[in-house]
Amino acid sequence: MKGDRVEIVIDAGGEGVRTYEVAATRAGRRVEIANRRGVVEVSEVTRTGTPVRTARFMASRVLALVEYPIADDQAEPPAAS
Repeated sequence: MKGDRVEIVIDAGGEGVRTYEVAATRAGRRVEIANRRGVVEVSEVTRTGTPVRTARFMASRVLALVEYPIADDQAEPPAAS
C-alpha cells in the first residue's frame, strides 16, 4: 500500500554505515523483500507483481532491514469524540 517503506542499513566498509530507503510511492504498490543467493533484494511492485524499482545489496553487508508498514488506523482520520 502507498506509504509502506523499508529502510536498509548497510556496512559501507571504510565509509561507515549507509542507510537506504525503498517506499511504495503510489496507491496499489507494495514493497517486497527477497533473500536469494547471498543478495538481499528490496522491490517496489505494482498490483500485478511487476517490479518498478529494485535495490540489491550483498547479504553479508546488510546490518538491518526495518519494515514500516502503513497501519490501517493511520489511513483513516481519527474519530471525533
